[in-house]
Amino acid sequence: MYIIVGLGNPGREYAGTRHNIGFDVIDRLAEEERISVLEKKHKAMIGKGYVAGQKVILVKPQTYMNLSGESVRELVDYYKVDETCELIVISDDISLDVGQIRIRKKGSAGGHNGLKNIIAQLGHDNFMRVKMGVGEKPKEYDLVDYVLGHFTQDERKVMNEAAGKAAEAIRMMVTDEVDSAMNQFNRKNG
Repeated sequence: MYIIVGLGNPGREYAGTRHNIGFDVIDRLAEEERISVLEKKHKAMIGKGYVAGQKVILVKPQTYMNLSGESVRELVDYYKVDETCELIVISDDISLDVGQIRIRKKGSAGGHNGLKNIIAQLGHDNFMRVKMGVGEKPKEYDLVDYVLGHFTQDERKVMNEAAGKAAEAIRMMVTDEVDSAMNQFNRKNG
């Protein structure tokens, strides 16, 4: 079984922001795989179903970004999954161009507070992730304001396409094709 976690902040005011792209990918996957993500459990909204023939739990933590690890820790413990190979975390990344996807088997938080908290809660950084590029913060912007800001209309189109590609990448990842997914999607315009 795989636990697939999209990072974001709960609440209507955060919907569609750069920081909530993880939620958007979960919504896309849920829609395409007909999984209802409406059950409130483990400090998250979760939905159980199948992706590419594999049993999955789709997760949108409701703890706010900086405490995402609390929800992830509860889920990993409750469902007794091996987080080094059965946990996938989807997050925004300001070091990648808008719409660029980067898949990693492990790695640092790269300044992302949600990933930092997950790493702190798990005690290691050895879990798969799908990083969604949201573009670099303009010099005159405050980082918090930027990641909590909305995409332009053109960026939103690119991100919708990227969410579809991320869903496709996740289908490969849950069928033990992580390396193939990295090769296919870790290109500049992958």
